[in-house]
Amino acid sequence: MNHDSYDNAYIAGILNSVKTIAMVGASANDVRPSYFVLKYLLAKGFEVFPINPGHAGKEILGRTVYGSLAEIAQPIDMVDIFRASAAVAGVVDQVLKLDPLPKVIWMQLGVRNDEAAARAEAAGIKVVMNRCPKIEYGKLSGEIGWTGVNSGVLSSKKPLMRSGFQSFGVRQK
Repeated sequence: MNHDSYDNAYIAGILNSVKTIAMVGASANDVRPSYFVLKYLLAKGFEVFPINPGHAGKEILGRTVYGSLAEIAQPIDMVDIFRASAAVAGVVDQVLKLDPLPKVIWMQLGVRNDEAAARAEAAGIKVVMNRCPKIEYGKLSGEIGWTGVNSGVLSSKKPLMRSGFQSFGVRQK
């Protein structure tokens, strides 16, 4: 897999297939990017589990915060990593101990660890690095164009509705 460039169909396939997301490094601080992404994904109908050992047992946006991935009692489709690149290997170690394994490991903007990605892919997990699911969802759904940003995606097709506030689903090719 070329992690320098992702096909829109690859990203759309991921965003259309996941329902549950564990966000490692979620912040209760409402000016942090992880807070915005958590709020956005919840509004789009995803079930998001914040992971932050320093806030375990508390709540962020009405969601109980967990201290680790292993504490979540249900299967997770995607693990979204909001940690430094050096911390990714440890997160992947935790992910590989889960049963069942998640479908996707997603590393946020500026986060990349090729060795950890190779281990995850060897276990059959899709990997996205240096991307934000909030931005990719907005781009692929056409939502980001509402603010005048050129998403690079043109379509005359009516948006596909998905549950959530002003949610227009992500198109697949």
